[in-house]
Amino acid sequence: MGAALLSSGTIYQGFNIENVSYSLTICAERVAMINAILDGSKDFEKIVIAADSKDFPYPCGACLQFLSEFTRDMGIILVNGEGEIKETTLKRLFPNPFSSSELK
Repeated sequence: MGAALLSSGTIYQGFNIENVSYSLTICAERVAMINAILDGSKDFEKIVIAADSKDFPYPCGACLQFLSEFTRDMGIILVNGEGEIKETTLKRLFPNPFSSSELK
């Protein structure tokens, strides 16, 4: 799976980094976001997530939480292996992210 994040006019790429211990795998969305953060980018506009399967590659819960830590909303474009496209938003997929302020 791969991802491309648009931030401040620059595209940052990411790809799944698989690990035999599944919990240590890092998803493409987080890799792309980390690349943008390392470059000092802070204006996250949209992310494209692509996979070679028939199913659309929705972000996992960990990725949704991770993305929401850096932006409240952004466009999300999903592309499956047949070239079909679905558009949504972070807010639509994850309307109530966990926040440390909720613990107070």
